[in-house]
Amino acid sequence: MKRYFIAFGLATIVIALPPALITYSEKNEWLIPGFWLIFQFFSSLTFLISLAVIWAQHKNGTLGGQVFLGATTFKLLLCMTVALIYLHKYKVNDVVFVLNYFYLYFLYTAFEIYSLLSNLRVQNKT
Repeated sequence: MKRYFIAFGLATIVIALPPALITYSEKNEWLIPGFWLIFQFFSSLTFLISLAVIWAQHKNGTLGGQVFLGATTFKLLLCMTVALIYLHKYKVNDVVFVLNYFYLYFLYTAFEIYSLLSNLRVQNKT
């Protein structure tokens, strides 16, 4: 579990570096308004879902897979709902929004899948 916390912290820093550099450069139009709020949403959601799946895997090995599938479906629906609400509330450049939103979505999803699969592999070896 400690290994997951360290990996999550490092992944969050790596994912935050390019937007932070853009914020302090002259290309600030490449970030949507409220980018850091959406970043926090994705970070928190990924953290909570991963903790739920890890807890379910420790409790019961077969339950972990079911929780992972359910959590992934829940995450997809929740993320698309947030995107819809954001686009309804703010008028932004569509290309910039898609780049920002899917940058966060795909990188956090890739981290989530990688960390959960590596955790599952560790359990199968013992």
